Amino acid sequence: MTYTYLDHEADIGIRAIGSTLEEAFEQGAKAMLNVMWDISTIEERQSVQIECAARDIPELFIEILNEILSKQGIEEIAVARLQIDKITNADGKYRLKGIALGELLNLDKHIVKTEVKAATYAGLKYEQKDNQHMIQCVLDV
Repeated sequence: MTYTYLDHEADIGIRAIGSTLEEAFEQGAKAMLNVMWDISTIEERQSVQIECAARDIPELFIEILNEILSKQGIEEIAVARLQIDKITNADGKYRLKGIALGELLNLDKHIVKTEVKAATYAGLKYEQKDNQHMIQCVLDV
């Protein structure tokens, strides 16, 4: 499980790989969060429930990243990590349940590196092969 950054003219592309879909999504969230903060400075003192649904796996990836961004703003927390409980597929919908872990935002401690406005559908790609899940998208910064 790993993540990398992709070249992009104006924004930031992320690619995440995991041995499970959950790991790939967790790594994708970590890649996005590390664009925003030095995640090593964020302690996991608080958790916020994260849930979303989508028609397919790539759309679910965008939904979860944007849900994390939304929860950070509403709850005024700096998120360090996403922990996924489960991803299910039923009735034509993929559903994700998990928690975002972090602490109350403190601008003296949590220096904003780059503001991420949203995860976008640009460059969105999902592949599963050789027991690896790869997911990627472009972050609007």
